[in-house]
Amino acid sequence: MAIAGDVKLGQLTKYLFTAPSWPVSLLILILLGLIIDGASARAWVYLPFSGTLAFTIPAIAAFLFTKPIIEYSGKTMTWNRSALLALACTVFAVIITFASLAGGIRFLPLFYGISLGFVFGLRLFVLVAISDYRLPRMILPAVTQSGVGVIAGFFLFSPEWAFFAIVLHIVFGLGFAILIWLIERPLYRAFHIRGLAFVNAFIANMTDGSKGMENFFREIGEEIFVPQVCLFFRRQKKTALLFTVPNLHPGPMGEIGGGNLPRVIHDKMEEETMVPHGCASHDFNLVSESEIQKVIGAIERSRTDRIYGQGATPSSRLSCGTVRILYQRFGDSILMVSTRSPQMTEDLDYSIGMAIMAEGHRWFPHVAFVDAHNCMTDLSSAVLPATLTAMEYQRGAIQVMEAANKAELHAFSVGYAREHLPYSREQGFGDLGVQVMVVETCGQKTGYVLFDGNNMASGVREVLLEKILTLVDAAEVMTTDSHVVNTITGKNPVGMEIPVETFLPAVLRTVQAAIDDLGPAECAATTAQCEHVVVFGSNRISQLASTVNAMLIFVAPLSLAMLLLAFFLSLAAYVLMV
Repeated sequence: MAIAGDVKLGQLTKYLFTAPSWPVSLLILILLGLIIDGASARAWVYLPFSGTLAFTIPAIAAFLFTKPIIEYSGKTMTWNRSALLALACTVFAVIITFASLAGGIRFLPLFYGISLGFVFGLRLFVLVAISDYRLPRMILPAVTQSGVGVIAGFFLFSPEWAFFAIVLHIVFGLGFAILIWLIERPLYRAFHIRGLAFVNAFIANMTDGSKGMENFFREIGEEIFVPQVCLFFRRQKKTALLFTVPNLHPGPMGEIGGGNLPRVIHDKMEEETMVPHGCASHDFNLVSESEIQKVIGAIERSRTDRIYGQGATPSSRLSCGTVRILYQRFGDSILMVSTRSPQMTEDLDYSIGMAIMAEGHRWFPHVAFVDAHNCMTDLSSAVLPATLTAMEYQRGAIQVMEAANKAELHAFSVGYAREHLPYSREQGFGDLGVQVMVVETCGQKTGYVLFDGNNMASGVREVLLEKILTLVDAAEVMTTDSHVVNTITGKNPVGMEIPVETFLPAVLRTVQAAIDDLGPAECAATTAQCEHVVVFGSNRISQLASTVNAMLIFVAPLSLAMLLLAFFLSLAAYVLMV
């Protein structure tokens, strides 16, 4: 199966890392200066040079002043990043400076000046990427390290050398500014967004939860119109229940966009609400959390169309190739829950769900088709139309609906329970924990178990079902596909960090609580029309990922070419001044 664009985008996270604690970076800086002082002691007679004065003091000055200057302009910078940037630039400065020894110690002032120019350009590039894409605002924090280095060189060498070093600052600064412009062009031409501004927003989200990324998503987004089938269950003297299937994707990550779609819908509904995963891929990620209100509004408007009925059929299961579907009819509606476990169960393209719903309208005005999303073996692309797997889903659904249309309706009862699980998002569990709906009719109990999470580790579903089926006659385990559990990578399924045996008792308690909650029920189905919902748009993720990957391919050769040009210009300036 080909890797989708959203998977490629997730793979870009290999370039991310966590900065070490700032005391560690400072200790290395101090030790590095002392080592250079010791190594250069013998050369002091020929050319006075101090590693502490030339490298350590400028780096410490940069560490101390970079964060306050940047935060004065309203952007963010951590002490750890400030220290790591100062240390990294110092290492480059040391390497460049002492490369001069290959030609003799007399070249050390030249190469020290070049190192300062390079440090200025590098800091400018990094700060524009991680703090503020507006280059003029980053000149002052970028020059803190090399500027102090120029003052040190003024005392170590001569005033003429300081003027030469300032010229090199201009040369390297212009070189890196051009490099930044070249890097940003592809994204700007394709999406009219600033690439480094997007990186700023991403880092701000990772650092303090900022939702600035949503502004970029809205710029590249497009409006769509999608149906959402809702099953309203009314019970005498018991809490009402809503089982609603959105054909939108709860992503892209964390609280950004529709990442917490299930929780937001749940909290806004007057009934206890279950929000399983419908047919949608990352193309249908909401551009901001505010778009969820359009979905909620559509559900509320559909309430006026509710007509309650008392009939339901016993549940059954049907297989078609690798696809298995648990289904149950409620009056004029049908609920289908599909899975391919133990094979990968991933997103289904929206068009597959629409084809199933369109076919089903021959028998049922309301067709709720759920992607159980309950088996992850690795990151993979969505199931696309016209593939063998897509045809298995469609053929299986048609067979199910034909069979359900002929089945006899009976009175039924519904029970519901929810338990918050004591695990974090980082451990694969979303805010809603585990929810269970049990439907009993004709003596048969069917359990619908929904975890708030993004998929399940391979084999977890089977372990859960084995125990759940000791309490009910039929069951399926689902996940909401909530992306609040994903901030850096898309792979954090239920059961990967926390062994299934650990949370299995809580699941069984919840199933039993839902059984104990059983009461006579009626069901009303509606199809809400979610209109003008702004999502990423068809193939936008693939286009964005391809553009970013192309940019990364050319960053290295462009950087090398720019550095060589700046280096030769530096030599030319030195020759002219000497």
